[in-house]
Amino acid sequence: QVQLVETGGGLVQAGGSLRVSCAASKGSVSTYRMAWFRQAPGKERDFVAGISWSGRNTYYADSVKGRFTISRSNTKNTVYLQMNSLKPEDTAVYYCAADYSLGTAVALMAYEYPYWGQGTQVTVSS
Repeated sequence: QVQLVETGGGLVQAGGSLRVSCAASKGSVSTYRMAWFRQAPGKERDFVAGISWSGRNTYYADSVKGRFTISRSNTKNTVYLQMNSLKPEDTAVYYCAADYSLGTAVALMAYEYPYWGQGTQVTVSS
């Protein structure tokens, strides 16, 4: 029902910042809870951050708390992930995911999200 496209990935030095975006190229995400996952080579896909449909509820993985911020603009049909104080271990492909929900809970498992973008590469050099 929605098609997602991630942008904003790239190469950044450790300690730097980067913002990735997830825009719905088709459909609307205004009634969807959204999340960012990441997957490094040879590793499993991990939850990074999630946000409810209203934007009033957020949840972060312990590894990124205090460094990353998830936000959304329903008028722009876009979800953002601001990444600060980046570390080499943050290097991964970052994926945007969506699940229709008007609740406040943020799902933490990948299988709970039926809609996914193609991912954007984030590389942090040491």
